[in-house]
Amino acid sequence: MPTPPALRLLAGAAALLLLLLSPAVAQETCSGAAPAPPRRGAWMSVASFGGRGDGQTLNTAAFARAVARIERRRGARGGTLLYVPPGVWLTGPFNLTSHMTLFLARGAVIRATQDTSSWPLVDPLPSYGRGRELPGGRYMSLIHGNGLQDVFITGENGTIDGQGSVWWDMWKKRTLPFTRPHLLELMYSTDVVVSNVVFQDSPFWNIHPVYCSNVVIANVTVLAPHDSPNTDGIDIDSSNNVCIEDSYISAGDDLISVKSGWDEYGIAFGRPSSGITIRRITGSGPFAGFAVGSETSGGVENVLVEHLNFFSMGVGIHIKTNSGRGGFIRNITVSEVTLNGARYGLRIAGDVGGHPDTSYNPNVLPIVESVMIKNVWGQNIRQAGLIRGIRNSVFSRLCLSNVKLYGSTSIGPWKCRDVSGGALDVQPSPCTELASTSETGFCTS
Repeated sequence: MPTPPALRLLAGAAALLLLLLSPAVAQETCSGAAPAPPRRGAWMSVASFGGRGDGQTLNTAAFARAVARIERRRGARGGTLLYVPPGVWLTGPFNLTSHMTLFLARGAVIRATQDTSSWPLVDPLPSYGRGRELPGGRYMSLIHGNGLQDVFITGENGTIDGQGSVWWDMWKKRTLPFTRPHLLELMYSTDVVVSNVVFQDSPFWNIHPVYCSNVVIANVTVLAPHDSPNTDGIDIDSSNNVCIEDSYISAGDDLISVKSGWDEYGIAFGRPSSGITIRRITGSGPFAGFAVGSETSGGVENVLVEHLNFFSMGVGIHIKTNSGRGGFIRNITVSEVTLNGARYGLRIAGDVGGHPDTSYNPNVLPIVESVMIKNVWGQNIRQAGLIRGIRNSVFSRLCLSNVKLYGSTSIGPWKCRDVSGGALDVQPSPCTELASTSETGFCTS
């Protein structure tokens, strides 16, 4: 299904607005980020393997044959580029391999088949213990990779279309047999770049790097209807050294979320998400613009988020965990945020999210500390924020600095409990739990 013209115009206008609002930082990027694809030693087209971009021919076998050829040529100097020409390339799920570039030409659409019986099942992630939605396995993502190195998914703003409506209907009717597939999932992979591609109508989460390192996601567009269930834009999961920049996301759930495993399974797996940088993101959705959690049992730390522009949101910034999660959320900095329309400007809560089974220990409590939210401006906000810790695990060293939130007429006040920290130059007036002077130094450091 082509991208609706209104969404295309909205995405373009929002991206242009972002550039106009942030000219001083337009060239700033993550240290070491190099999203330009390398010069590969070989080039091949999916059409050379029997593929047809007519929107009707199923090309799953053609993609598999092409990737198998690349894998056999793994020793070729510089790797191989797989070219997807203009056209609509209907396909079931397929795997990538190392040292390859998947390149979508302008006008190229990789379109997922809606025949759900042709989607293979894969094992649940060890840090989740089961499918995220249902016990047992889960459907393989449309584009998948495991244990890869040096992978680029890029092009001239071609589209990866999940045709997710059939999956959304199954979810709404409660007829799903297993957890829905992502559009893109890479596992245990390093040196990954995703850029200059449109992700559209994913069955479930759109982009999911899990157990990965050295990942750059830049200049992507993610589109899904606001009523599409759980179509998160980008979910960073138990991964380190990740950079997300200069992208537009309009989806049916959180736009960007950082995760690290679910309850006892995430605790046992023990791989945190760390070293995450997120910059210059524009978007809209019914849930959070930027989120941490709620699956954070492996820990989330050292996250820098800045220059966000969100409109018509459920929550601007949402940090969420729960009793039984364990793990930690610490050293999180979010700054330079503009919100236009949100139910909540900010939520930090210790009672969000369900559990995979009854084996979790409710007495294993998360630690939330050293969270700084600064330089936030919002209008048409219904309620400033809710900051709700856990009685036996008080959220500490939370700082709000230069946070100004306004409603169209009046705005609901801050609501806080089981938290400590500081607040400087906050409108409306902060809750008394953040009026402590003992932690003002943390706010000004």
